[in-house]
Amino acid sequence: MLSGPTSTSDLKTRTRADYNFFVSYRTRWSDNDQYSHINNAVYYHLFDSIINAYLIAHCDLSPQASDAIGLVVSSYCQFFSPLSFPDVLDLGLRVNHVGKSSVTYEVGVFCEGNTEPAAVGGYTHVFVDAVSRKTSQMRDRTKEGLQRLFVGPSCSKPESKL
Repeated sequence: MLSGPTSTSDLKTRTRADYNFFVSYRTRWSDNDQYSHINNAVYYHLFDSIINAYLIAHCDLSPQASDAIGLVVSSYCQFFSPLSFPDVLDLGLRVNHVGKSSVTYEVGVFCEGNTEPAAVGGYTHVFVDAVSRKTSQMRDRTKEGLQRLFVGPSCSKPESKL
């Protein structure tokens, strides 16, 4: 069974201390929408950026040089307060589930200096062979890197057949 997001009220109580890996993002004028706040689609760009930065730097997983890739099978985002250019953001990453072939990430989006998130979201990757697209077991080095960010009761939850 793949882990999904926790309740909105649980996500809203997250703080910086709930995340183990951070990167900064300086918003751009083009990130704003017509209502002068960060466009919803930009949040998914931010999630993808921090997750892939971590995978490349700490899990020995480069999209250009790997026999396995992670495909997004589900995603979510809960918005709590608006952000806009020229805010500087701190993105926090944690892992809520690690299985044999899947991982569920959570990203907290914080305005620089704030302890409460403006948004919390994430997605689930299922690792597949880069050519055949058949589910493949996660490499040991990838799994070890992901387990460093794991927050939860155990890493042995039953896996779906994805």
